[in-house]
Amino acid sequence: METARVRQMWHLLEPLHAVLYYAPEAFEEAAALGYGTAERWPSYFAWRAAALGPVGPVRVASAFYGFSPEKVARHVPAAWEVAAPADVLAARLRAVDRTYRSVLGEDAVAGPELAEAAALARRAAGAAGLEGRPLAAAHAELPWPDAPHLVLWQAATILREHRGDGHIAALVAAGLDPAESLVSFAAVGAAPEPVFESRGWSADAWRAARERLTARGLLDSDGTATEEGRALRAEVERRTDELAAGPWDALGPEDTTRLADLLGGPWLAVVGSGLLPSENTLGIGKV
Repeated sequence: METARVRQMWHLLEPLHAVLYYAPEAFEEAAALGYGTAERWPSYFAWRAAALGPVGPVRVASAFYGFSPEKVARHVPAAWEVAAPADVLAARLRAVDRTYRSVLGEDAVAGPELAEAAALARRAAGAAGLEGRPLAAAHAELPWPDAPHLVLWQAATILREHRGDGHIAALVAAGLDPAESLVSFAAVGAAPEPVFESRGWSADAWRAARERLTARGLLDSDGTATEEGRALRAEVERRTDELAAGPWDALGPEDTTRLADLLGGPWLAVVGSGLLPSENTLGIGKV
């Protein structure tokens, strides 16, 4: 599968997954479980980590990679003292159901095009290699829901975590630790540095990561990426796309193109909802 198509599928599917972390319906479901809603992080860590089971902060920080261990430890394992992972997973599906009905509309949720998209996305997700991919594997092991719109969300989740697990492998191979991965990403202009503050790294940790990258010749003294630094980040992204290609190779070019066409409407609905931040740590617009 061509790199451009692999990346396009990520751009189309990522908002369909990520809307969970911002939708008011999701915050309502989180509040019903007992999570605070003053900020999104208590529910974020619960929603995303629940498939792993009642794990501790070390495994969550390892799997999420970009977050500081201190920030993770503020929310895990405290999340499981509020609600068991099984209860979180059930509430997560309720949140997605309500969000999709609100954002996509009842007609779209019940329509044949969404059902077709769900079936194709599920086929792609079922072909995702799970070796060395803890978040993708954890979500792939969950039972599939019956409703097509929930199938679509779960498939999108498996595929985005499959890509994310591969991205972490690419970062590790490039010798970029969690803090360095964010500093180097900001240095190529992916997003302004303040956007990355949500990952919880202290000013000292950020400065130390910048100094390590400068010593490697990857950053200039002003914190921008050198030619070598840009080349390394480009190689990380190339390798990420390569590692994410398997599901789309298995689905095949014709069905992948058909899925891309079918996802246009839901993508526009989610992006047009205004729920997603325009600046983010992912490096793609409107997520």
